[in-house]
Amino acid sequence: MTITMIILAVVGGAMLSIQAAINGQLGSKVGVFRCAFLTFSVGALITALLIFFFEPKQAVSLLDVPKWQLLGALCGVPYIVIMVLAVQRIGAAVATVAVIFGQLAMSMLIDNFGWLGNAAVPFSASRLGAIVCLGIALFFIYASNRSKNAAVAQSAAK
Repeated sequence: MTITMIILAVVGGAMLSIQAAINGQLGSKVGVFRCAFLTFSVGALITALLIFFFEPKQAVSLLDVPKWQLLGALCGVPYIVIMVLAVQRIGAAVATVAVIFGQLAMSMLIDNFGWLGNAAVPFSASRLGAIVCLGIALFFIYASNRSKNAAVAQSAAK
């Protein structure tokens, strides 16, 4: 079951990259906020249909949970808006790796301190190595974009 969840998470990450690339193009044509609105509207409609047809009855409703847990829904808006803007300027790869870097750093803090009701998972040298490797990957992907953009600008100036 663990391998299946990892595979599903990788597929979900791939879909986020596809979404970012598509939204970057759409946002440049119709505007960042219209693009974000479309993303959330279609997502809400599809989720409503999934709830209607597949969600089993829950013992607790959204009105019964601690109110701070509802704030998680607000985290998607800055993500979508930032990605629509970022992909247009720095490309899908740099924007995606930067997002993953932010996700990894924050998730390690959440794990280490057991924040937001999650079980504590202590920080380790291997976790530090993972974030350092991802930071290096971000640097190299960004640097390759800069060198390519510089070469394009130089050939355009000729």
